[in-house]
Amino acid sequence: MSGGHPRVAVAAPNSAAADAGVRVAAEGGNAVDAAIAATLVTMVNEIGVVSPASGGFVTLQVAGGPAVTIDGWVEMPGRGLPGDRFGRGVWDVTTDYGGGTTTTVGHGSVATPGGMKALALAHERSGKAPWREVVQPAIDIARNGFALSRTSGYYLGFTHEIIFGWHQPSHGVVHDGDGEVIKAGTTVVIPELAEALELIARDGAETMYTGQLAQLLVHDMAANEGILTAADLAAYEAVVRPALVVEQNGWRFATNPPPAVGGVAVAAMLALLDGVPADGSWRQSELERLVDVQYAVLGRRLAELDTEDVRKLEGQRLLDLAAAGDLRALTSPSTATVSVVDDEGDACAITVSSGYGSGVLTPGTGIYLNNALGEQELLHGGPHSLAPGTRLTSNMAPSVARRSSDGAVLALSSPGSDRIPTALAQVYALYTHGGLPLREAVEHPRLHVRVREDVTVDYEDDLPVSGSTALPARSMPPHSMYFGGVAAAFWDPADGLLAVGDPRRTGAVAISPPGDL
Repeated sequence: MSGGHPRVAVAAPNSAAADAGVRVAAEGGNAVDAAIAATLVTMVNEIGVVSPASGGFVTLQVAGGPAVTIDGWVEMPGRGLPGDRFGRGVWDVTTDYGGGTTTTVGHGSVATPGGMKALALAHERSGKAPWREVVQPAIDIARNGFALSRTSGYYLGFTHEIIFGWHQPSHGVVHDGDGEVIKAGTTVVIPELAEALELIARDGAETMYTGQLAQLLVHDMAANEGILTAADLAAYEAVVRPALVVEQNGWRFATNPPPAVGGVAVAAMLALLDGVPADGSWRQSELERLVDVQYAVLGRRLAELDTEDVRKLEGQRLLDLAAAGDLRALTSPSTATVSVVDDEGDACAITVSSGYGSGVLTPGTGIYLNNALGEQELLHGGPHSLAPGTRLTSNMAPSVARRSSDGAVLALSSPGSDRIPTALAQVYALYTHGGLPLREAVEHPRLHVRVREDVTVDYEDDLPVSGSTALPARSMPPHSMYFGGVAAAFWDPADGLLAVGDPRRTGAVAISPPGDL
């Protein structure tokens, strides 16, 4: 170890975030502190993707204790409002992003955000560094400026006017002095966001829920037909749940439990893939099995499973969980993930999302707000169709795993909408079942059984899928962004630290001290 502090391996969406994790570890933090610091930086510099008003999940395991997931996902707001306040402050927009996407934006699309509470609770339970030190890297880049990421630049190219241009405070951030959308690499400075993060560093996450930032959020909501109230923010609590665990091949894999369904999907797939693939790649028969497993779980064709498969699903437990959630239409469109381990055997994976963005930048805060109520796949009855206080569902599945033989730890997370569970299951199966090195497992070709309107097997064209399935198949180029972007961090006592980014996404890795493996 360097200087008596844990060393960390960080996989994050950008180099500023990864470097923040290493910096906090050097100041005495552990994997949990480093993951939180990296996530907070991402909430600043991935404009349009995530923000301090995102929802999210933190899965962690420290000091040999049990793995837990902290649920900071969004809730339906509207406590105390009369019925005639609902249904306002929203409108639909359609963009060319993702091949054509319709979503609902406006102040009324904003759900009660929980991500900041989840980060704060993770730090309170398992962090080592002072909270201010964990928040400081995010303050610094908000104040000093940062280069707009490629991911943000790409997304804003589709959405800068229709989502992020109608609200004047937002328009000013994402457009230059000539009214042109800012491009990747442009330096962005958001002084109000630095001040908001200073409040969060000083007063804790609570300032967003009952303090000064909460007052600014609520005032703007009330003035613009939003339904997020002071009562919603004050009532919000992050929830600690025992992680959902699958034990295989000497590994104990822990992921996001219900009511979210993403972890259930991963766990069910891994249970059904037990021992597959048998070596470092997918044989023809194993690809057929992979397709069948994804189709059974994502398409909820669970009744068609045979007795042996039901036994693998722990005598109905995972089967019942998977059958209870609608796994077909889940999306987390703008998602950021961070995976961190340290050389004391701690592991932490975080996934956060703001949906497609509401377009609202709360005046006086520099904070963009989510549009989780506008994700039409999740709220079939409309943006205000749930009871206030209802926690929305999610397919996010940040995961950690521990090897029993030597205490080695692995942290895995991925963005990618409904491809999150299939990406994580394939990487983990290739690594722990097939024995492929971690980097090769992340870079290996993937497939995804798409079960929305028409069922298709989408696959990267260096996989020999044709002939492995009777389902319609669609070939895509190698390392397509469509198949997620797995961030992996690993430590074992023999070989030390490793962080792996996915070539499908613009990710970054860092290990402390830099270059010293």
